[in-house]
Amino acid sequence: MSTETTGPRAPEQRKQDTLRRLADDIDAWVATADAASGTPYLIPLSFLWDGESLLVATPDASVTGRNLRATGKARVGVGPTRDLVLIEGAVRALGEGELTHEACDAFAEKTAFDPRKLATAYTYFRITPQRLQAWREADELEGRELMLGGRWTVR
Repeated sequence: MSTETTGPRAPEQRKQDTLRRLADDIDAWVATADAASGTPYLIPLSFLWDGESLLVATPDASVTGRNLRATGKARVGVGPTRDLVLIEGAVRALGEGELTHEACDAFAEKTAFDPRKLATAYTYFRITPQRLQAWREADELEGRELMLGGRWTVR
């Protein structure tokens, strides 16, 4: 995706570019915090966008997994700093049987990573955006809110 700019994008174009990035990108930075101390933790994770939420997987015993389960919140950065999608999301751990084989297969195909084939126990998490911002340069800081309260602010 090009990061060349000729001025700020219209909100509709930002949404379209955001949806394309979510569909095409594979990796994101996922920020969590320890529920007790608030200590932040940042890690790259692969994801699958299903049109409504991000699907990620991390080892059960990882700091990220513990934080996601404890707080039910994450912040996710997708794309480079000059073409960023920033998501604040509600998180839900998916128990065994809550995810279809097709969804697991789609995750594995897109990310080239299949946690089901590993000896380490993994949990899948669904991150549903509650707030979403997108911007490229300072001229796009105004109007960067594309979603608030889990609803798109742009058609």
